[in-house]
Amino acid sequence: MRLRLAAALTWVGLAIACLAVFGLTVEAVVNALGCAVVVAITVTDIERRIVPNRIVVPALVVALVVQTIRDPGFEWLLSAVAAGGFFLLLALIYPAGLGMGDVKLAAFLGAWLGVDVAVALFAGSLLGAVYALVILARQGAEGRKATLPYVPALATGAVIALFFGEALLDAWLG
Repeated sequence: MRLRLAAALTWVGLAIACLAVFGLTVEAVVNALGCAVVVAITVTDIERRIVPNRIVVPALVVALVVQTIRDPGFEWLLSAVAAGGFFLLLALIYPAGLGMGDVKLAAFLGAWLGVDVAVALFAGSLLGAVYALVILARQGAEGRKATLPYVPALATGAVIALFFGEALLDAWLG
């Protein structure tokens, strides 16, 4: 119950931040809805360790359609395919590390964030690694057997990319 309340409050805060940063625009609504998706999937991953297809697949399709209508071009599709493809490759190399839900989530993030998905995946992976190191430090060798929900890290990376992605990409690429 506390987790769901915290998630609802988190989404409200993110929706307000979207309105504050993007103004009263379609972009703000799209981004607030994208935040709702990652918050909902985060709760499900923490509670049940799954990324539900009934949320992520429709969100992926809607994000591709809406973002392409809003800003015509191939950025959204290419970003979705690149992010999902990269995570698919990782999942095929080490199936115990990533599931297909993570692959579909990465594709959704690409469709939603466009090229800023690179920031989301980098930041999310970095946060996930830090969390894993903390578990290892606290539990020692037993920590290697722990399964960790990865979506919270990816969702945090997505929020970082949403609000700071363009600036971070500009800084990284010079």
